[in-house]
Amino acid sequence: MTAVSELAEGARNLLLNCAGLKAGDEILILHEDPALAWYDLDAPLAVLAEARKLGMSAVLLQVGAPDNDRDPRVAETVAAKACSIFFARIGDQDRFANAEPGKASVMCYARDAAMLASTYGRTDHRAFLELKTAVDNILLGADRIEISCPRGTDISGGLSERDRESREDVSIRRFPLGVSQPLAASGFSGRVALAGYLTPTGSKIYEPPFLELETPIFAEVVSGRIVEFTGAPDMTARVREHYKMVAEMFRIDPDAVHSWHAGIHPGCAYTADVAQNPDRWANTVFTNPRFLHFHTCGSYPPGEICWMVQDPTIAIDGTILWERGRLRPEAFVQARRCLDAWPELKPLFANPSELTGLPD
Repeated sequence: MTAVSELAEGARNLLLNCAGLKAGDEILILHEDPALAWYDLDAPLAVLAEARKLGMSAVLLQVGAPDNDRDPRVAETVAAKACSIFFARIGDQDRFANAEPGKASVMCYARDAAMLASTYGRTDHRAFLELKTAVDNILLGADRIEISCPRGTDISGGLSERDRESREDVSIRRFPLGVSQPLAASGFSGRVALAGYLTPTGSKIYEPPFLELETPIFAEVVSGRIVEFTGAPDMTARVREHYKMVAEMFRIDPDAVHSWHAGIHPGCAYTADVAQNPDRWANTVFTNPRFLHFHTCGSYPPGEICWMVQDPTIAIDGTILWERGRLRPEAFVQARRCLDAWPELKPLFANPSELTGLPD
């Protein structure tokens, strides 16, 4: 049973520390129909209740599953409010839209009340803003980055682009904040081990949304381009067909590996079985440090097909920042300062969640 006080604390963290709201502000809370099995109703109701306790004017709007065409009714309702909070996948679809001056939007990845009430939802959002900045600076300042994993991933390179992510790059705030800035993959070459599932990025909708990889394969990458899939011939043929289907549907480049980033929030726990909904799984656990994901199929962020690399090791100029799925902020001065400034981070990183939806 989720403690009421902890749920309220998570709601306040979202409203105050992430959205930056205050008494008198008008809020629209968009929540997906719980029957779609992505979000429960208890989490948005908790945010509604806490917003009203804090003197804010808040209303709920139920929405359906995302589509590739924007719902004009929803767009008009969002435009009329100063802040929109999305407990709905449509918020993810619009996260790369241009931000409207004076408006705030929050995309929530806490799928239910238990996640909102956990350390994932309760740990001060501002601590992860500072940690993300530190991690971004470390990565963007690197001459060489090497990525490996227990399944055989071995890809490395340098950054062709070093611009810092701006508010205009991602107009919708993420809550909880759980990933570093996407890094351009055009300077990376090597191989990436693919196992489990190919999943969508949440950008567009297509059917089937995922492909089960019955046997692991490798994606061979040269300068941010897929040059070959290697492994069992029947499986690689199915992967190529999946890429062809998605690329032709949206008229995009199937061989592009646009960018990658890794999870930074050790409080992210996924308690369901990945097989129940691989799409929901991938678009939730990507914030856990046990996963690095590549954006592929499309020469734009975030592409349309995601590679989920489990338990990555990421070395920055020879110093390990992620080690087999554990983020090591203590290894770099900038990130270590965040641990000192925000004492709640130390126990979180000392005891990260191991619940990923996968059997270990």
